[in-house]
Amino acid sequence: MNIWCRILVLSVMVTTTLSLIALLRSASIGFHFNSIQSNPTLLLPGRIKMSRRYDSRTTIFSPEGRLYQVEYAMEAIGNAGSAIGILSKDGVVLVGEKKVTSKLLQTSTSTEKMYKIDNHVACAVAGIMSDANILINTARVQAQRYTFSYQEPMPVEQLVQSLCDTKQGYTQFGGLRPFGVSFLFAGWDKNYGFQLYMSDPSGNYGGWKAAAVGANNQAAQSMLKQDYKDDICREEAVQLALKVLSKTMDSTSLTSEKLELAEIFLSSSGKVKYQVCTPDDLSKMLVKYGVTQPPAET
Repeated sequence: MNIWCRILVLSVMVTTTLSLIALLRSASIGFHFNSIQSNPTLLLPGRIKMSRRYDSRTTIFSPEGRLYQVEYAMEAIGNAGSAIGILSKDGVVLVGEKKVTSKLLQTSTSTEKMYKIDNHVACAVAGIMSDANILINTARVQAQRYTFSYQEPMPVEQLVQSLCDTKQGYTQFGGLRPFGVSFLFAGWDKNYGFQLYMSDPSGNYGGWKAAAVGANNQAAQSMLKQDYKDDICREEAVQLALKVLSKTMDSTSLTSEKLELAEIFLSSSGKVKYQVCTPDDLSKMLVKYGVTQPPAET
């Protein structure tokens, strides 16, 4: 008799438990159905977590074939000061915008946007400067190693490709992040003459006749596409670069304190020369080309 009572009690408990489970399931299904009606995107599992799932590492592709961390690095460059490079028949012109964050900052005696890599190569930078310093030092070492080994300057494209290989490695291995910096490389070699290259955090690079990186680069690129000519000379390239930068900068007035200008050209003796424009000469250029008004005489 006791055995039959126990069996009866167990059967009642099992039946009650199954009923509760069925009730909870029906309630959850109804809640889920209502949620889907109010938010149809829930029909795709993992849709909400899509970005978080694929942007945690640079080594993970999204289903669309994108590397989100590399794209985020490019967005960081879009908030940096602009840089413009123009290739002319007798040289290459680089112009950069310096971001003045505070009037209390001590003015730097060295250049902030322009860097000399070797006697025949220079670059303009847009992005995180600490990242740029690492890559610039790497490029300088590579250029000197090549000169030491072969007793001649390193070809410009070979130097750019070597540096971009380093940048690409930081998008392929775990535990690393891409360099948040873009470069405009200007140089001359005996193989191809004057050259201008642009590279981004993904490690891609390409040769350009005129290019812009940094803030408002799309607007600057459109203006360069309209006004650039193949037979442009170095002086006209300087004028075009200053004109484009004055119209695309966020600040209302363009002064020598907010700009840096550098040129790569051949001297009268046939040697490659890298020259950075002084603030006084830059102020005279701005007035000469009508970018700014001359100071009022007192």
